Amino acid sequence: MTSPPRSAGGAPPQGGAASGPAEPVPRRLLGGLAVALWFGFAAPSAAACDKPVYLSFDTGHMAVAPLVAEVLNRHGVRVTFFLADERTQTGGSSLDEQWAPWWRARAAEGHAFGSHTWDHDIWQADLPQGWRFRPTAGPAAGRPRVLDAAGYCAELARPAQRFAAMTGQPMNAIFRAPGGKTSPTLLKAAAACGWAHVPWSPAGFLGDELPSDRFPNAQLLARALRDVQPGDILLAHLGIWSRQDAWAPAVLEPLITGLKARGLCFATLREHPQFGAAASRPAPLKP
Repeated sequence: MTSPPRSAGGAPPQGGAASGPAEPVPRRLLGGLAVALWFGFAAPSAAACDKPVYLSFDTGHMAVAPLVAEVLNRHGVRVTFFLADERTQTGGSSLDEQWAPWWRARAAEGHAFGSHTWDHDIWQADLPQGWRFRPTAGPAAGRPRVLDAAGYCAELARPAQRFAAMTGQPMNAIFRAPGGKTSPTLLKAAAACGWAHVPWSPAGFLGDELPSDRFPNAQLLARALRDVQPGDILLAHLGIWSRQDAWAPAVLEPLITGLKARGLCFATLREHPQFGAAASRPAPLKP
């Protein structure tokens, strides 16, 4: 997979407590508090995370999902999940009733969530009538199909609808195109229906979808610990069918501890300087 370009992240501004008589809380701060309460999280202070990286997980076969959640909780790490309804190792799909309690627990913990399209539609080409995709999930899996703007926006909205039904919380208005494959016209259409696209950083491609015989876990871990820098958006998956030696949790835990030892910290995309505004808005539930 080729990593698309991204904008470099930056550290959030720092602030301090003021002395003197109490003053009314500005409306913009009250608005920020309302957003925090709406999404069910307490925003970390800037001082707590001044060299952030933004770890994200796309859905997958889900076999490693419970172990991923355990590691994240053990280390107090909040991440951003991008949801598609993908086939699982138990014969269901990643957004079915079996996984609803898992997603509900992650929402309660304060993670962020975006769309990955319902059927994991990989863009292939622009066409006069829309775009050609190859879905890897759902009834049309493996067969190219054409979607117009309304059809693609519906594909983005379906995970948001399902997430709200499972958790009682809104998804965030961000998405990641499967495979990172997009075109300018596709991104424009997505933006027109309320979605902001989030790619990953070149150093943030953690390699969990690469063949493990040529890219063993130790090599992937060493590369990430060497190359990841503050502001990077990191990409991993909740299970990759083709990888024999699972990346998570074998690499995840030492990656977290190793990056923290370098003075880095973890934040969701709600705190990202470029994508934070979109990641703090409720996702559109209709095309």
